[in-house]
Amino acid sequence: MEHFIESQQLTPEIIFDIFSRADEFRKDKIYDPILRGKVLATLFYEPSTRTRLSFETAMLRLGGSVVTTENAREFSSAVKGETLQDSIRVVSNYADCIVMRHYEEGMAKIASEISKVPVINAGDGKGQHPTQALLDLYTIWKETGRLTNLKIAIVGDLASGRTARSLCYLLGKFPGNEIIFLSPEHLKMKQDIKEYLSRHGVSYREEKNLDEVLPNVDIVYMTRIQKERITLDEYNSARGKYTINQNNFNLLNKNARILHPLPKIDEIVLPLETEEKDDRVAYFRQAENGLYIRMALLVHLMM
Repeated sequence: MEHFIESQQLTPEIIFDIFSRADEFRKDKIYDPILRGKVLATLFYEPSTRTRLSFETAMLRLGGSVVTTENAREFSSAVKGETLQDSIRVVSNYADCIVMRHYEEGMAKIASEISKVPVINAGDGKGQHPTQALLDLYTIWKETGRLTNLKIAIVGDLASGRTARSLCYLLGKFPGNEIIFLSPEHLKMKQDIKEYLSRHGVSYREEKNLDEVLPNVDIVYMTRIQKERITLDEYNSARGKYTINQNNFNLLNKNARILHPLPKIDEIVLPLETEEKDDRVAYFRQAENGLYIRMALLVHLMM
């Protein structure tokens, strides 16, 4: 790959190549500085904690350097009116790779068409977040030992949530998977994803009762309601509709896993002891996996 803009770019062969390299990074705590002399630019026009810091940490652990702007929407020349295209033309002269998050769908693709160096999409509006999907898939693989014949519930704001969309594209590459969508009526998964799943022979259905679904799934992929992408009325009508808490947590079978791209707000409310000791809670291991996957991806694109 020259750039990584959308999940559809990945083949199973590329996926497992990246997984294999990520496994090596998981085992080794002293890393070969194979990206020494390389510079990563992180351009984030939207807030981020895990994605930005994990990419920057990944680059530093691989021996490279990082230049960054935490809020390019307010603290870059964008505030003066500079176009994204001009910013990319300039930054791609300074860095060997650009990781970009933008509030508008499609901007990562535009950046990749202009950049002299690899561009990685770290989230573009309601579009995609392919590196999150890659680490989600890696977590599913590490937790269950397979990527086929899985029953997966994807829950929350599926209309605005780019992580859920990106994950569906990857799940469609492996046979036998079944996806169950649960969302407020006005935040259902969009038709383009449903059509993609149908074309790839992936069974899916929409349900309304989370408690009825929980005992029968291998993975529950929870997502927050995207307050920043919908109206306040839409947010208030959706908030709290689907939650995992002490009342329904034990409906999950002992081998099931809860994933969440984080941050979680009030869609998961569990005691600290449960989060730390119950193997069914996988979302903090999932976040850690992001470091190893992004290390592997940087090597894949920059070597």
